[in-house]
Amino acid sequence: MSAAITPSSPATSAPGWLHRALRHRSFVIGAVLSLLLILAAALSLAWTPWSPYEMDLAAKLQPPSGKHWLGTDAFGRDVASLLLVGARNSILVGVIAVGIGLSIGTALGLLAAAKRGWVEELIMRLADFTFAFPAILSAIMMTAVFGAGIVNSIIAIGIFNIPTFARVTRASANAVWSREYILASRACGKGSWRITLEHVLPNILSVLIVQATIQFAIAILAEAALSYLGLGTQPPQPSWGRMLSEAQTLMFQAPLLAVWPGVAIALAVLGLNLLGDGLRDLLDPRLSRKR
Repeated sequence: MSAAITPSSPATSAPGWLHRALRHRSFVIGAVLSLLLILAAALSLAWTPWSPYEMDLAAKLQPPSGKHWLGTDAFGRDVASLLLVGARNSILVGVIAVGIGLSIGTALGLLAAAKRGWVEELIMRLADFTFAFPAILSAIMMTAVFGAGIVNSIIAIGIFNIPTFARVTRASANAVWSREYILASRACGKGSWRITLEHVLPNILSVLIVQATIQFAIAILAEAALSYLGLGTQPPQPSWGRMLSEAQTLMFQAPLLAVWPGVAIALAVLGLNLLGDGLRDLLDPRLSRKR
């Protein structure tokens, strides 16, 4: 029983885990792409080739050159600088939105698994109801009431993440509640909340980490879609989605303006999905024993 969950087990020991991680192709590719995304966002905090807010109409729609590595857009802004700052905004939206879903959804899922009965039924039906309103539709409704902006986008994506984490948490927690050591804990007089915090939550953390990585990719894609529709990040803040929206009218004049943000979104989402798949394989004890 303890072999699969103790820190000293082969499945979770640092040298063994690192060795398997370096041999896992999906994890390595995903980790490299995700690291590049983080480095781009971190670099934009200290340096960009040009100011992403500075317009130079005399230099608009220039092709890639030594002066402007990826060219300039219709307002003469440096595309490379826009991409770097756009990465920062994408990460900001992803972290906050996933944080909202992870914190609230995990708490609701643990509550449903611990209490069962009508509490579990109520939480799951509320989750089903929330699933009926996707992030984009929720953002459209919130925009109609409160106006377009990045804050409303974050709230809408975060609300959409809550039922996802609630369902994953409840399913994983129910599996842990059926284990023998949970029965032993009950026999020792431990209450439901103490068992949840000491035994259930630590044993489902790996599942939540994997799910958070996948939802992070979905949040970045949702933010890009909302910005493309004009509901997400507002000017003058750069956004990959809005860069795509602005480039669609210039496809024949400057097709690269749509290529660069499209590639950035694709690589970011691909990297996070591969990282999530790799973590799932590496953190699942059953898969670890097969390797």
